[in-house]
Amino acid sequence: MTNPAFCAVLNLLVTHARLDERFDHSLGVLHGLSLKETLLLMHLERSPGTRLSRIDLSKRLHVSPSTVTRMCAPLEKRHVVGREPDARDARLAYVVLTRAGQQLVTDARATLEGLSVDVFRDRWTKPEIASLADLLGRLTAGQPSELA
Repeated sequence: MTNPAFCAVLNLLVTHARLDERFDHSLGVLHGLSLKETLLLMHLERSPGTRLSRIDLSKRLHVSPSTVTRMCAPLEKRHVVGREPDARDARLAYVVLTRAGQQLVTDARATLEGLSVDVFRDRWTKPEIASLADLLGRLTAGQPSELA
């Protein structure tokens, strides 16, 4: 008999890959953003002053700070995000959501919400979806996503 925990993890990994691919494609076609870029913008949108350090973004996105730097470069060229130096520490700079970025993240979030509904359409009831959200939340030490 197969280990149920192992099967659950494998199913989560396959599901993650499929959702990542599906969301990346749709967000790319409609908004010119990857899923990770959309999540980066959503974190900025929800932060005080719509800004975060690259270190804070890397922790929230579960990537390295250098990955955040690489992600921000094309967004800066599109004027979706900007840089803001720290007034007290010249070594520290913040990634700041611009006005154009605020509109883009609003639109991308609406797309992501619609895609999320489509994932479960005709498959699961609202209580089942709520239960899944609760169960997955337990995997993240009971901390709900700050993006929801």
